[in-house]
Amino acid sequence: MEVLALESSIYAEETYKNLIDSVKSKLSEFRRYSMEVDEKEDYNLVKRNLLKLGEDKLLGIFVPESYGGRGLDFRAFSFFTEELSRHCTSTAFSYIAHILSISSILFGGSEEQKRELLPVMSREKIGAFALAEPQAGSDVSSIRTNAVKKGGKYIINGEKRFITNAYISDYLILFAKTDPERGNKGLSAFIIDSKRQGVKISEPQPKMGMRGAPVSQISFKDVEASEEELIGKENEGFKIAMKSLDIGRIGASSISLGISKRALEVSLSFAKSRVQFNQPIADFEGIQFKLADMYAKMKAAEALTYHVSYMLDRGRAEPSDIATAKLFSSEAVNYIVSEALQIFGGFGYIRGAEVERLYRDARILSIGEGTSEIQKIIIARKLLRE
Repeated sequence: MEVLALESSIYAEETYKNLIDSVKSKLSEFRRYSMEVDEKEDYNLVKRNLLKLGEDKLLGIFVPESYGGRGLDFRAFSFFTEELSRHCTSTAFSYIAHILSISSILFGGSEEQKRELLPVMSREKIGAFALAEPQAGSDVSSIRTNAVKKGGKYIINGEKRFITNAYISDYLILFAKTDPERGNKGLSAFIIDSKRQGVKISEPQPKMGMRGAPVSQISFKDVEASEEELIGKENEGFKIAMKSLDIGRIGASSISLGISKRALEVSLSFAKSRVQFNQPIADFEGIQFKLADMYAKMKAAEALTYHVSYMLDRGRAEPSDIATAKLFSSEAVNYIVSEALQIFGGFGYIRGAEVERLYRDARILSIGEGTSEIQKIIIARKLLRE
């Protein structure tokens, strides 16, 4: 639908339009299988989708070409993630988990780590961002996984939970305490092979939505990591995690925007074709008001998301700006999919309906990459400092 298309946006430059055009056939294929991905919780199909993106180096979309990536900017990342989510939300969610991983290496890794890992992670190796724990979700300072240095190596023990992509990953970006007494300031980041001895990844947990994106628990029992696998300096993991999460939040905003546009698109089509009382329901003012509200929230989310990615490309995006976009976009998409389901009525409530899947998929977006409540704290702290 032209009014919702990328081409209609004032933010869309030719580079971004060409990017989407270059992968349209792959995205169309992803959409054809999106319901199957959801119904069968087909993690292997999502992994296949990610590897297909890797053929075009899109797993490293903003990784510089000098490190084997695609070499595009954060706006390209935002546009692409939005478009990907319009075609397969589970693939988009797994994509963001990978982007979190590759961002950690790009922002915090040594030159040797970047040259060794970024080329393969831009094309064919999948990452998982292992931060959350059973007792440490929003409260990162409560992380209990520890890394004790012994004889030039780190010995890691602990447990991670709700780790997207772990089950299909090649690498884990692992955050562990190297100085437990210092809270956040005692956190370090490591790059660990997912198949390493002592690493145990559970079968994916059943979920409400984003069912094709595998979420697992991970246990670490006397896992050895070399000094070369430490990302950045010891006890600087919190900075790496927060910088990477900023990118993840832009990704979550973009997924929210993509789902919002798709929900509005199918709602418009249904409202025009569904006849009640001898006329399309789109002719009723009650439906028109819903569509107008959905569109207004979508456009506001679009402006916030595109603006913050534009500012990030110029090094001027504050964490509070990113939090604002993430907060609004994720709340807006939940409103939009709820109204979409209401427009569809019983047809939208039946399993197998696209709008029913979008309704379930959208719910995680105000939780993952930092809850709405955490985003409000970030924004409020910024306001109160000024």
